[in-house]
Amino acid sequence: MSDTKPTVLFVCVHNAGRSQMAAGWLRHLAGDRVEVRSAGSAPADTINPAAVEAMREAGIDITDQTPTKLTWDTARESDVIVTMGCGDACPVFPGKRYEDWKLEDPAGKGVDAVRPIRDEIKTRIEGLLADLLPPA
Repeated sequence: MSDTKPTVLFVCVHNAGRSQMAAGWLRHLAGDRVEVRSAGSAPADTINPAAVEAMREAGIDITDQTPTKLTWDTARESDVIVTMGCGDACPVFPGKRYEDWKLEDPAGKGVDAVRPIRDEIKTRIEGLLADLLPPA
């Protein structure tokens, strides 16, 4: 990882639900101690409204985020790459730390179905943070 702060990239297919919620949680919980990125192999036009609402309920605003196309440079310049169902579209670089989070896709689901996904992502983010930023 970099000498300053770790860079974490969250990748899913549409960059509209899971990866945006994960990025929102990491920004919220880590503050400026971690550089947070998210991208998708086939980005949607907008963020999933149910994901936006579920995160709003948790006090996190992700409405300023836009689905972004995954690029090789973004992946290469990240220390940790967390994939969420992007399959073969996710690039693999030697020496990077990879985690593949098996999470239900919130696409097409209402906020009631997205809340448990949001909560599981938060738990995983807390574990990732404990590993990336151990107490001094």
